[in-house]
Amino acid sequence: MAALSFDNARLGHQVGQDHRQKHGVLIEEIEGLIRVYKDGHVERPPVVPIVDCAVSTDSNLACRDVIIDKFTNVWARFYVPRSQGTKLPFLVYFHGGGFCVGSTAWSCYHEFLAKLATKAGCVVMSVNYRLSPEHRLPAAYEDGVCALMWVRREILRGSSEQKWWWSHCNLSQMFLGGDSAGANIAHHVTTRVGQLAASSSSSSDDDPNILKPMTLKGTILIQPFFGGEARTYSEKYMVQPPKSALTVAASDVYWRLSLPLGANRDHQWCNPFAKGAMDLEDLRVPPIMVCISELDILKDRNLEFCNGMSRAGKRVEHVMYMGVGHAFQVLHHSQLSQARAHEMMSHIKAFINQE
Repeated sequence: MAALSFDNARLGHQVGQDHRQKHGVLIEEIEGLIRVYKDGHVERPPVVPIVDCAVSTDSNLACRDVIIDKFTNVWARFYVPRSQGTKLPFLVYFHGGGFCVGSTAWSCYHEFLAKLATKAGCVVMSVNYRLSPEHRLPAAYEDGVCALMWVRREILRGSSEQKWWWSHCNLSQMFLGGDSAGANIAHHVTTRVGQLAASSSSSSDDDPNILKPMTLKGTILIQPFFGGEARTYSEKYMVQPPKSALTVAASDVYWRLSLPLGANRDHQWCNPFAKGAMDLEDLRVPPIMVCISELDILKDRNLEFCNGMSRAGKRVEHVMYMGVGHAFQVLHHSQLSQARAHEMMSHIKAFINQE
């Protein structure tokens, strides 16, 4: 998810003028979503409602918030469907927002993931990671790995406090997923886990599965937020409506705010095929499902990712959702978007339940 053009975006204009006087020059802005000032002050207007975990659309779903790391304030929201004794696949999910905005508690994510948990029949752990520019990359990747290690510790010690969710999980069917920037995080967390496993196997005779007793079976990348200095055809020519969830200009702002200072869009965290990026053949990654939107400026970038990973010998499948744009599944409520979101949930269900 990324740049939104909300109808009320200009309501904060006067507030913005007041803050300019207090904090100096405004150096980056995506209207209605984020303002960054020269003195480091960051504003994120409350454009999407924050909802409590008690707000549930399904009585057959348990939902609670859990602190992962008190020091970094990383936490997660769990969605646990009633399974009637059946162990369910376990999906660790990262929300979108260009690494700079968004929250697990945003109403759009709460509603989407509650429905996904119920319709796909899986336990969902939605991770609320640290945001840029206060915490530039790789902070979000580190938070993702930290969340996985926390899950492993809680399971290994048989935590009674967390048993309400982990006891419903089929630990041999764990998946990482996310949309937009969250899909980028899911990908890089997966590759980091693979690198740690490779390091472990080369230094000892122990089981290289560092997530044991869990087994990572796949990644689900919804409209993954990748980039590069050279524009793709869809980035240059895909006409976006006024309320597009992602524009090229907004994309560039997000990358400037989230990549290490001095880096450009050919940094390996933005462009997995850039010079200096890890050799794809060496990546240890499970099967990948990529969900692509026909009207998304990232369409060609996502197809390039699928083709590149496939050439590197990785198992990749992709689904194209016709007639919809970036983040349609969480931001748009048209009849077409809702139908496509239902299709997406069905595809995810099939992916996490395949042998």
